[in-house]
Amino acid sequence: MAQWNKWDHRFMEMADLVATWSSCFQPNRQIGAVIVREKRILTTGYNGAPAGVRSCKEKGECLRRVRNIPSGQMAEFCYAIHAEQNAIIQAARMGISLEGATLYCTHQPCSICSKMIVNAGIKRIVYRYPYPDEFALQIIGEAGIAIEHYLPESSS
Repeated sequence: MAQWNKWDHRFMEMADLVATWSSCFQPNRQIGAVIVREKRILTTGYNGAPAGVRSCKEKGECLRRVRNIPSGQMAEFCYAIHAEQNAIIQAARMGISLEGATLYCTHQPCSICSKMIVNAGIKRIVYRYPYPDEFALQIIGEAGIAIEHYLPESSS
């Protein structure tokens, strides 16, 4: 079991805070991400509709619920961009390299986000809640990225 330091706790708390900014209609799907290198926050991201597109909150319904799509399937049928994707996109727009960084995220990344994380050069992922996507874990493992399930009761 991993031993968590005060910085891991701080950045996971920050991911939890960023998740509250989500425009996702489902409260249990509000996801936040913080990308850090050398104890410095590089970018943050939360799940929500692209700029200029009305969110599910604004529309008053979740497209995935309307279509009865299970979690972990058909990610393309959602107005939201994932938190990890938004954090990586923000870094690209600002010209910030993510090489060697750590991603703190409220939820385990999906396979699409995992591919982006690999190509962005992120070397460590810390997440709180699991996600039903074994393929994502396979991609992360093959790429040699450290992935850790954050369990705060195992702190140092």
